[in-house]
Amino acid sequence: MAKARTESWGGMRRIAQEQPGLVGWVRDEVAARGPLTAAEIEHDAPRETGNWGWNWSAVKRALEFLFWAGEVTAADRTTSFARRYDLPERVLPAAVLDAPTPTDADAWRTLVAVAARSLGVAAEPELRDYFRLPLAGARRAVAELVEAGELLPVAVQGWRQPAYLHAHARLPRWVRGNTLVSPFDPLVWERGRTERLFDFSYRIEIYVPAPQRIHGYYVLPFLQGERFTARST
Repeated sequence: MAKARTESWGGMRRIAQEQPGLVGWVRDEVAARGPLTAAEIEHDAPRETGNWGWNWSAVKRALEFLFWAGEVTAADRTTSFARRYDLPERVLPAAVLDAPTPTDADAWRTLVAVAARSLGVAAEPELRDYFRLPLAGARRAVAELVEAGELLPVAVQGWRQPAYLHAHARLPRWVRGNTLVSPFDPLVWERGRTERLFDFSYRIEIYVPAPQRIHGYYVLPFLQGERFTARST
């Protein structure tokens, strides 16, 4: 968030550089009237065309920049899943707002540790991808956590990459469940990991040209116990 004006995702910082007046006005609208969706304040704002699914208006891009920068946050979502924006001080507990901001190195170590506890055995690219951390920062965090004994290097048969296990990880007695898995679930989000763990190749084919689709436009994998056994359309 501190680097939003120099490193924000998807070129969002461009609107802050090119239209700072609009960004300030949008923030003022949220401050005066929030929580608000983009639709409640964008009215006739200019809108991009040609980007399937991402034809955001200038107001929506300003809101997303402010969200990325931490100047507004998400109060909740509407029934149609639209984000409702508000000021952080009206959404977050005071203890969170007053907490000191960690250094980058401290933040990276904490986030890598959270990823390790969540993933179980994982290679470094997966620990990094869980929170989309920068390459150098994540690798340094992994090395420091290994040195501190919080991450344990392990070997997994068939894996070329070095793997790691959190020192407090526990093997469950069993895994039960029969469920469809969202394409955005951590179990299948990092496709290489899914293939190595389950020998299961999965892609979201909405982004694949229709003639090249193998399984269908929007297919969900079906997890049966510890194996993926089917796909559902």
